[in-house]
Amino acid sequence: MAHQSEARESPAAVRNSGPILSVLRSHLPARGRVLEIAAGTGQHALAFAQALPDIDWTPSDPDASARASIDAWRATAASPNLNPPLSLDASHPSTWPSGPFDAVVCINMVHISPWLATEGLMAGAAAVLTSPGGLLVLYGPYVEAEVETAPTNLAFDADLKRRDPDWGLRDRDAVVALARADGLVLTRRVAMPANNLMLLFRRA
Repeated sequence: MAHQSEARESPAAVRNSGPILSVLRSHLPARGRVLEIAAGTGQHALAFAQALPDIDWTPSDPDASARASIDAWRATAASPNLNPPLSLDASHPSTWPSGPFDAVVCINMVHISPWLATEGLMAGAAAVLTSPGGLLVLYGPYVEAEVETAPTNLAFDADLKRRDPDWGLRDRDAVVALARADGLVLTRRVAMPANNLMLLFRRA
């Protein structure tokens, strides 16, 4: 059991780990290096590392308490492919590792951070995904021009903006355009439970 004073638990991470893993299995390489941005509690990192033993998984988070939680979850299981968490702030290029990585995974950050963080995410991913076809995976809720936004997502968006006016659900097309400017091309949109999406980009 993770040390309760440091290990944090997210009910959402428990619910969505399975569906996210299913998509990752289909699109990650059989072997390779993955960098996870804004890994939060660390529950995803542990679950995915255990399920994908040939993937070298490196979680990261700018928050010290999140990194402590990741380490606490790492301590609960022997997963030699799960690395210690990096102190990485997506919006600060100097905190990114040099790579190369085969994939970058970012779950539930884009809407709970300033737009500057998404700009940094795209630039950083483009820098560490050095091989053509390198994969960037985003998960979370988005606003889409051609799809009516679910009432629950509208309420979530309003709540986020009350907490911080720089937060909120992003327009999918704006995120796609930002990625394209850094040489990352949207190749797949996967509808997920609870009105979330997975957006998969490939390095041009």
